[in-house]
Amino acid sequence: MNQGKVLLKNTAIVSIGKICTQLITFLLLPIYTAVLTNEQYGVVDLLHTLTRLFLPIVTLQIEQGIFRYLIDYRENKNKQISLITTLSKFICMQVIIYIIGFLIISKFINNEYKYFLVINLIVCIFSNLLLQISRGLGDNKRYAIGSFIAGVLTVILNLLFIVVFKWGAYGMIGATIMGNLACAIYIIASKKIYKYIKLKEYDKNLLKEVLKYSIPLIPNMISWWIVNVSDRIIITTIISIAQNGIYSVSNKFPHVFTTLYSVFNLTWTESAAVNINSENRDDFFSKIFDVTIRIFGSIAIGIIAFLPFVFNILINESFKDAYYQVPILMVGSMFNILVSFLGSIYVAKKLTKEIAKTSIFAAIINIIINITLIKQIGLYAASISTLIAYLVMFIYRFLDSKKYVKLTVSRNTVISMIVITILTFITYYLKNTVIQTLVAIMVSIYVVYINRNSAKFTMNLIKNKKN
Repeated sequence: MNQGKVLLKNTAIVSIGKICTQLITFLLLPIYTAVLTNEQYGVVDLLHTLTRLFLPIVTLQIEQGIFRYLIDYRENKNKQISLITTLSKFICMQVIIYIIGFLIISKFINNEYKYFLVINLIVCIFSNLLLQISRGLGDNKRYAIGSFIAGVLTVILNLLFIVVFKWGAYGMIGATIMGNLACAIYIIASKKIYKYIKLKEYDKNLLKEVLKYSIPLIPNMISWWIVNVSDRIIITTIISIAQNGIYSVSNKFPHVFTTLYSVFNLTWTESAAVNINSENRDDFFSKIFDVTIRIFGSIAIGIIAFLPFVFNILINESFKDAYYQVPILMVGSMFNILVSFLGSIYVAKKLTKEIAKTSIFAAIINIIINITLIKQIGLYAASISTLIAYLVMFIYRFLDSKKYVKLTVSRNTVISMIVITILTFITYYLKNTVIQTLVAIMVSIYVVYINRNSAKFTMNLIKNKKN
């Protein structure tokens, strides 16, 4: 099976687990915003934000290391056992240290949700580790099913806990914990992870090698956290937790967008690692980059163009101010996607220090702009700082990555997409239904036209796969 067909196959499998659950969550947004107050929604978002911050610190990003190294060990069962045993033992030790540390400082923390944060983090650690083991072993099917179980169960329990039992923020946090726990149990049972763990196979030297790869990803992930969600901390501290709830809702639309890409990026990262040294590397990477720009650029423009017609249906009146942040965050998310694409090149080359360097720089830019402007322009400061941070990171990585892969991009495609985006952006804020309708029709025609070759490329892969 050639490079493109393998990528298409893996993306299709993983999509089942990711897109379905995100779509369900998105469609239930009207219920969430109707049942929860701005403060409750802000609390839940803040706890998830803190979980994402502590996760790479506690794990030292070892789950990313286990995925990358398992790709190299797919033909060596003994190496797989040694790697999984070594890193699983390491993670268990890290969790124990984390629990002891929390017990020591918990008496000084006066917060009713602190125990939920601890439990949620521990469950997420093992859920992520097991999912990455499944991916690393090439079992994308179980990865997809595990993700699907976590997502669907979380949604069902959310409805039960916050709509039926009226548990508010406690209910949403508890649902997340149970969903991730179910995912971890499924992977352990279905993949028989215990067969890969033999305590005698613990390899201290292998641990050092993987840590050398994964530790530089810690500042990278923290920097991503800063770029993505430090805005919420700043908003909560300087403005209010209610405004954080509004900002969180405005992020739901770009979150669905980036989730669509994250599905592809999971399999793209794997393909990039496998094909980084192939003879047709530059051509293969350039084709996928071109398709990525066309498809995801079209989705971003489409969301901005059509959102004015459905926003009031999807979002409760109390969160109406979220409307104004969405276009800025959508454009920022598009640059986020391009940054992630280029990041896969560094992962493939195991250049994690380069990943960390660019991410830290973007995080600094984000914080400076956000803190400087938030008192003057409110939530716009958070949105604009995020957009600029991703833009700067993309420009740097695009130029720097040419040292490893020579990507080529159609200038006409880029220019036309910029023009259409600006037009759609302006129309969104005008709030003139007639003009918005005309632009939405024009965007639809443009999207079909610009993706005609992308559609042919995909269909050819499908036909070749059947033959």
